[in-house]
Amino acid sequence: MNPPFEFSRRGADPVVTEIVRNGVIAVTEEMKTNLMRTAYNMIIYEALDFTTGLFTPKGETVSIGIGLPTFIRGMAETIRAELRHFGPDGIEPGDILITNDAYTTGSHLYHITLTLPIFHKKTLVGFSCCMAHWIDIGGTIGGITTDIYSEGLQVPFLKLYKAGKINQDLVDIIRMNVRIPTRALGDLRAQVTAVKTGERRFLELVERYGRDEVAAAIAAIMDQCETKARERTRSIPNGTYEAESYMDDDGIDVGKRVPIKVKVNVADDEMTIDLSDVSQQVRGFFNSGATTGLGCTQVAYKCVTSPRDYPINDGSFRSLKSIVPAGRVVSATRPAPMRQWMTFPMTIIDTVFKALAPAIPDRVIAGHHADLMSANIHGIDPKKREFFIGGFGPLGGGWGAKRSEDGVSATVCLNDGDTHNAPCEQVETKIPVVVERHSLVTDSGGAGKHRGGLGVERLVRVLAPVVCNSRIDRVHCKPWGLEGGLDATGNELAVKRNGVWKSDYPNAKVSYIDLKPGDAYSIRSGGGGGYGPPWQRALEKVQEDVRQGYVSLEQAEKLYGVVLDPETLAPNFAATERLRAEMSQAGAA
Repeated sequence: MNPPFEFSRRGADPVVTEIVRNGVIAVTEEMKTNLMRTAYNMIIYEALDFTTGLFTPKGETVSIGIGLPTFIRGMAETIRAELRHFGPDGIEPGDILITNDAYTTGSHLYHITLTLPIFHKKTLVGFSCCMAHWIDIGGTIGGITTDIYSEGLQVPFLKLYKAGKINQDLVDIIRMNVRIPTRALGDLRAQVTAVKTGERRFLELVERYGRDEVAAAIAAIMDQCETKARERTRSIPNGTYEAESYMDDDGIDVGKRVPIKVKVNVADDEMTIDLSDVSQQVRGFFNSGATTGLGCTQVAYKCVTSPRDYPINDGSFRSLKSIVPAGRVVSATRPAPMRQWMTFPMTIIDTVFKALAPAIPDRVIAGHHADLMSANIHGIDPKKREFFIGGFGPLGGGWGAKRSEDGVSATVCLNDGDTHNAPCEQVETKIPVVVERHSLVTDSGGAGKHRGGLGVERLVRVLAPVVCNSRIDRVHCKPWGLEGGLDATGNELAVKRNGVWKSDYPNAKVSYIDLKPGDAYSIRSGGGGGYGPPWQRALEKVQEDVRQGYVSLEQAEKLYGVVLDPETLAPNFAATERLRAEMSQAGAA
């Protein structure tokens, strides 16, 4: 094998650069499409809980498939760790590497990562990589784990394929350690298809335009992204900005808040995001690895500097310094449990936006519901007489309003970006449940000049004995408003057993809920925070909100100062003017 190819920006042709820019995006999107079409589990082919990417021989991100934002570091850091593990001479054409090491990927053991080194004429020119969520990896199936060993099979840095030959012993180990092996191995084959797609298409670019030319184009793209990110950073006033929030608890020390504190320093064209004061790692399974801590800082930075610059690559982050000390909830060390890794990072990113709100109020949003809002159920399907594990994927909820517009409703939380919830009808055909309600929640969005987005309720009745596990946070830390906007409602869980509803749980992390046929559970996602004083919202917008069922008559009057006729919804202008004047005066005081 020849030494790895060095990427140089010298002599980059501007036309080839634009072709390569769109080409690498097309490659990673085709990788996504092929994985989605060949996977066995709904969490991949419907929810799209995966991502794909192309990387340089050093593990630098060239392009990642638009998907889960906090995966932005997972694959790159995994490739770099694999390079350290195998060494430059330890990989060869035909290899496909595999791992799910939680402390490298930064996430949980369900995320299997496949890496294919791409060789052109015996020279390493890059990597094709895919990280996807398997529905099961063994381990305990319910409750809140307290160490990584109880969470399932751990796959170290291994070769699934060596010089084109499959490692059957590894496949057999996986088969024996998962509950539904046909689906797990089906998803494994789908991931192999994805990384081979990336290899084939990237080599086509290299063959068509030349290895040196493609490498120069990629280097130029990264430089361009760096330049744009620095320009946008310079537009932020220099200074140090801080904010804090919290998570409800870690599911074990119930009611003990988990503090989230962030510090952002802006100095000309560089930004430092410091997560030193984020909580220490916790006993419950809400930890994530340092890779995710880095991902938090990069997602926040990209959102405020270069949100529309594609492909997503490492050039955009050269002007960012991330401080993520070991042992925090987003930089946990072994053997901290990681199963619910994705929950806390979303609030950390939201809190970075909150810190920057005084400096760039036109570029940030108020708080959002910040949780997947999923409850997993398992049991024996009475019709198929088979064990099943099921769920709907992320429910979606309200996002915070901006300075210029309302927040969006019923939208998947920040961590899951491009993922989807599973269609109710499809879930009903696969597991024994019936969805009795799936609707927006009136009055859930934070009131403001620009209203926060609305949350969603999903009410599910079960048709067979099942066990339900909920891991929902942000019940008590409600999505905050900005510049006088009000907070939204928090996330909620309610369970109906033997005809009686119960919702007064101390949090929404409830494990081992035994449900019988006819029992039900309801999940309500929170809304998004409002932006600006509610009494400044245009009267006709409040009137339309009430007409659409987004805001109740009572809240229109109480929070927005708009008095409407209960029958015709015609505004009472005199009463509205008087009430809004009182609100404005109270707000000024």
